[in-house]
Parts: sequence; C-alpha cells; structure tokens
Amino acid sequence: MAGERWQLRRLVETPHRLGFSAAALVLMLASCWWLAWMLARALGIAWPWGVAPGLVHGLLFGFGFMPLFFAGFLFTAGPKWLRVQPPDVRVLRLPVAVQLLGWLLFLLGAHLQPLLAVFGLTLAALAWLALVHRFTALLRRSQAPERTHLRAIAAAAWLGAGVQLAAAAALFAGRDDLVRAALQLGLWGFVAPVFMAALHRMLPVFDDEVAPRLAARHPHWLLATLVLLCLLQWPFALAELWWWPQPPAWRALQIVLDGAAALLLFGLAARWLRLQGGARLPLIVMLQAGVLWLGVAFALAALSQALQWTSAGRQTLGLASQHAFTMGFLATVMLAMVTRVASGQAGRSIAADAPAWAMFLMLQLAVLLRVAAALADEARPLLVAAALAFVLALLPWGLRLLGWFGRAARAH
Repeated sequence: MAGERWQLRRLVETPHRLGFSAAALVLMLASCWWLAWMLARALGIAWPWGVAPGLVHGLLFGFGFMPLFFAGFLFTAGPKWLRVQPPDVRVLRLPVAVQLLGWLLFLLGAHLQPLLAVFGLTLAALAWLALVHRFTALLRRSQAPERTHLRAIAAAAWLGAGVQLAAAAALFAGRDDLVRAALQLGLWGFVAPVFMAALHRMLPVFDDEVAPRLAARHPHWLLATLVLLCLLQWPFALAELWWWPQPPAWRALQIVLDGAAALLLFGLAARWLRLQGGARLPLIVMLQAGVLWLGVAFALAALSQALQWTSAGRQTLGLASQHAFTMGFLATVMLAMVTRVASGQAGRSIAADAPAWAMFLMLQLAVLLRVAAALADEARPLLVAAALAFVLALLPWGLRLLGWFGRAARAH
C-alpha cells in the first residue's frame, strides 16, 4: 500500500532487495567519499592515506557495489532462467553482510592502516566467493536447455573472486603495480563480461536483428566477439604498465582491434535505434546510451594509442577511455537495468519516469565532465564537477531504491 511504513527488515526479505539494497549503500558511500576527496584536493586539504588514492578509488568503484548488484540480479533472474528453485534468502544474508563490512573496513584502512584495508578487501572477496559458489550450485542443478549466458557469467564471477583475492595479496605485499593489473583484469575480465552476457540474454535484438543470417548459424557470435574484445584490453593495459616503449606492431594491433570494436558498437547502436523506430522508450534510450559509451571508450583507446605512436609517447588521452567505459558504459547500463528490475519487483511501472530520466541525464553530464577532465590541462575543477554530478545522479537513485525495498511490493 502507498502509505505503508518503511521497515528495515524488508530490505533483506528477498535476494533482489538484499543485494540491491547493499549495493546501493556501498555506491552511495563511494560516491560521497569521492566527492569529499575531490573537494579536499581542490581546497588543498590533506587527507591521511595508507593506500594510494588511485587504488582506493579503482578498487572501491570497480569491485565494491557491482558484485552486490550482480548478486541481487543473479539470485532473482538466475533461478528463473535456469528453471530451478531459488535459494532461501537467509543463506545469502551473511555473505552480503560480510561484503558490506569488508568494504567499510577497506575504506577506513585506506586512510588509517593498510593492513586493515587488506583485511577488508579479503573479507569482501571471500564473501563474493561464497556467493559465486552458491550460484554455481544452482547452475549445476539446472537442466534448462539454454545456459550459455549464465555459464559465461559464472566463469567471469569466479575470475572476479580470484582477482579480488589477488589484489588483496598484492596490496599486502606493497605491489601497487600488481594491484593495478588485478584491477584491470577485474574490470575487463569480470565486470564487463557479466554486463555483456546479461545484455545479450535480455536483448535478443543484439544478434537476431543485427546480423540475422550469422545469428542463425552462430547464435552467440556477438556475445563471444564482445567478450573477447573486452578480455584483450587486459594485455593492452599490462603493456601500458610494464612494456615501454611498446613496439609499433603492438600499438598497431591495439589501434586496429579497438577501432574495429568501436565501429561494431556504433553500428550496433545505430541499427538498434532504427529497429526501435526512434527514441521512444526511456529505458531503451538509456541502454543505447550505454552501448554508445562503450563504443566511445574503444574509439578513445584507439585514438590514444595513435597519439602515443605518432608523438613517440609524449601525447596521450590519459584515463578518458577508462572512464568512458566505467562511468559511461557500466554505470549507465547499471542504472537502466537495475531500475527496470527493481521497479518491476516493487510492483511499479517498468517505464523510466521523470525522476529516473533526470538521474540518467545527470549521470551523462558526470561522464562528459570526467572524460573532459582526462583531456584537460587543468583538471581539478572538472573533477570536482564530475564528482558532484555523479553524486547528484546516483545518491537520489540509491535512496529511491532503498525507499522501494523498505516497503511491501505494490499489487500488480
């Protein structure tokens, strides 16, 4: 009922409420922390650091809330896709609570004591490992004829658990370079493939309408292609860390592959827009925007490599490609897909309403500002503006999710 009192216990009543609520808490904490850090830097206020700020930012935003959103989604949609009995939510509460505790300890340790940060990151990784193990058990019990997407997600999720543990070990050893390597593998080998598989499973237009004859012969060609292109970003990232100067042939390979990926994604988005008859449904527009940002990320990566090649390494686009991928693609698609699932489960209209659309537009502004900051000579004002726009987009969104999940679902 509309006037029902909000109750904390309802946040843990079902897998989607539990996972999404926990993810929203971590997302809001991370967003406000980022804004506070950007403001402190701009004002010249020193913060204590036990871990390099860039690593804290990357680990918190890369592994903090995404796995919790994945858990809420996988233990809600997964059993339906697999045609198996869903797990009792009570067995999920402890690992989710441990993840929340782990990330809180990680953030505190990042400022106060590195060992506490290592302990928190390890706790979060082990808790995610427990959730992956439980999801894999569902997958093994399933006799559903189509399990390709969830098998791909499970493989990526196992890799994600291993990567988080490796990052904790590297952090303990004081090897910042290995932490960065683990973070890149986690983004491109864990987070990105989960998004690709979920999008491909929920949006058949990705294959059947883009290249119907090819899809008929090889029904998962696009999924395999996109996942492979994402996985290839890891060796490219490692080369930036450890292989310098890079041979021209290696740079040429990255330019060709990233450029081809960008053209594929731009063509996909254009084809999709034509098939949808224009931008009529806000949630479809949001997903199209996410796909476009992924194409932009690949295009910026190719352009950055070309600039480095022609300038003997003196010119680069910095982190523009990385943030087009993380903030542009991942955050945009996260907002659209979680909004759809959450509103449907809460008994509300699945069409994006005015508040959701406003949050989406503010997020797009945040991405534009952050990419611009990567290209600017004086980036601090743009970084503050990007962090502020990000908070203005996702803090209200997180609070809205918590508001929905603290009340009983509306009757359909």
